[in-house]
Amino acid sequence: MMNGVRIRMAGLRAPLTRAGLVGTAVALVLLTGCGTTHLTPVPDDMPPGAGAPIPAIDLDAPGRTAIQLHDWAKEQRESTGIPVLALEAYGYAAAVMARSKPECGIGWTTLAGIASVESQHGSHAGSSIADDGTVSPPIRGLALDGSPGRARILDASSTDANPVYVRAMGPFQFIPETWKRWGVDANGDGKIDPDNIDDAALTAARYLCAMGGDLTAAPGWQQALLTYNQSTSYMNTVRYRAAAYSVGRTV
Repeated sequence: MMNGVRIRMAGLRAPLTRAGLVGTAVALVLLTGCGTTHLTPVPDDMPPGAGAPIPAIDLDAPGRTAIQLHDWAKEQRESTGIPVLALEAYGYAAAVMARSKPECGIGWTTLAGIASVESQHGSHAGSSIADDGTVSPPIRGLALDGSPGRARILDASSTDANPVYVRAMGPFQFIPETWKRWGVDANGDGKIDPDNIDDAALTAARYLCAMGGDLTAAPGWQQALLTYNQSTSYMNTVRYRAAAYSVGRTV
């Protein structure tokens, strides 16, 4: 992720710029009433809505603090289809940022929109999220080898005779250099792991807030997303999915 470049993940369609599944197919939630089927409209707000409020939790509790959001996450899963463990991670990251950087105002829906595009909430290619937030098998993007639609980023171990290209990592698809700078331990296990959805969600939130400033206004939100991935179509897809989640729709 970030630094102006990213790729789609292995097995997904090739991007025009960086990574990200820029699909637009949407599975709609149907609401029925009075014998008529209705669709909940997806707002066209920019930025997308913040979604269901996150209940107050003890952010300083030991261990995987995000588990305190289990009941809230179960409720949101019913309408959004997002896995409970992933929702816990997104909600916790947004709550941490609300305390540490309240001027940012990042919503859990934005994080959910990004993770939906990047890794199907940690489920790409059969991966799943363990109780501690670890996504396995690890999700890796295509090699950033300069092929069409990809940046060319060499690993530190590369030599002229044996080039090694980096791959984006984890459910939020960070490139190693960005993870090294911004990564944070969010589940209290003493590790800073790009393959842990708690760590990755909070790291993404920190990065987006740093890049965009005020994410409650369109200019800041757009700047943050376009720094995360320099693609307008990517930004629009994330916006749509986040907006759908904000009103309890699946994508």
